[in-house]
Amino acid sequence: MSTATAGKGLEGIVATNSGICWIDGEAGILSYRGIDIHELAEFSNFEETTYLLWFGRLPSATELKEFNAQLAAARVLDPAIIQLLRSFPAGATPMEVLRTAVSALSLYDADEKDNLHDSNVRKSFRLTSQIAMIVANYDRLRKGLPLVEADKTLSHAANFLWMLNGEKPSETATKTMDIALILHADHELNASTFAARVIAATLSDIHSAVTGAIGALKGPLHGGANEAVMRMLQAIDAAGADPVQYVREMLAAKKKVSGFGHRVYKTEDPRATHLRRMSEQLSKDSGVTKWYDWSRKIELFINAEKHLNANVDFYSASTYTTLGIDLDLFTPIFAVSRIAGWAAHVIEQLDDNRLIRPRAEYIGPAYPYAYIQMTQRG
Repeated sequence: MSTATAGKGLEGIVATNSGICWIDGEAGILSYRGIDIHELAEFSNFEETTYLLWFGRLPSATELKEFNAQLAAARVLDPAIIQLLRSFPAGATPMEVLRTAVSALSLYDADEKDNLHDSNVRKSFRLTSQIAMIVANYDRLRKGLPLVEADKTLSHAANFLWMLNGEKPSETATKTMDIALILHADHELNASTFAARVIAATLSDIHSAVTGAIGALKGPLHGGANEAVMRMLQAIDAAGADPVQYVREMLAAKKKVSGFGHRVYKTEDPRATHLRRMSEQLSKDSGVTKWYDWSRKIELFINAEKHLNANVDFYSASTYTTLGIDLDLFTPIFAVSRIAGWAAHVIEQLDDNRLIRPRAEYIGPAYPYAYIQMTQRG
């Protein structure tokens, strides 16, 4: 029998060494390559943050310009992928479509069969641009709207909003989306990132690893919590209820209130700090304040009642809704950002690879457990 100590859900188990992301859950610290997320949210942008994740340092002005150009140049989808998006049944969800389309991207990638470092970096550029395009294109196709051609002069965040809505985004909307992408870009060995590393460790390709990551992100315990938050706010609206009383009744009925608490953080999720601020600012700019106001009342109540803090999902719900983004796009947008971290982890895994093969703590019948012949069974 194994003598290893197992934690349910691998809680507290260190599975690998990584130089990408460091979290101090007790102090509420999230950092990429040692740089605090608060500094990145205030001073950086998604492209520079992605460079940091992939290459381990901040770029020079010339390096960042070249990086931006490569990311913009990768805003191309093979016509076969567009045709695939058109072929999906009407009831297909954006996450199902994204998972399937990303898998298909490998068939049209010139570096598909090359698993070397430089090839994976090139594929990472393409995947980062293409995932955003797939999400935007499919949303327009399912609504019967014409596709919007990528604008290679725009930032990654601005181009995504442009392709999604068909109009140039405001400075506030662009900045909000850019910060949201930074905040969601990586989070150490979360379920989807760990899935990506496990797949990459078999020497499978990066498209397979990212497809597996999207499959993990699709689960409501990982990527769907912000959707659940918004459904709760919409239910409060439909019922004409007081938000605090509504949540009080949810707790009395032993129902989960999504968007609170975190497996890692014992204090406030540092990403929630920025999303709260962005949600408030957007609500003031748009004149639609109820989603933020109700969220804030619920947050204060839950904090006082249950001593739980808001996590990244709680205020991303009202932020995305105020940006005019549909509910079922919340998790795909998570992927639009997290591809930066997934790619960084796949590259890091393959640069010093060892097959990930953990053991299980056996809790079955004690060995030896005799085989009973059929004639002797009751």
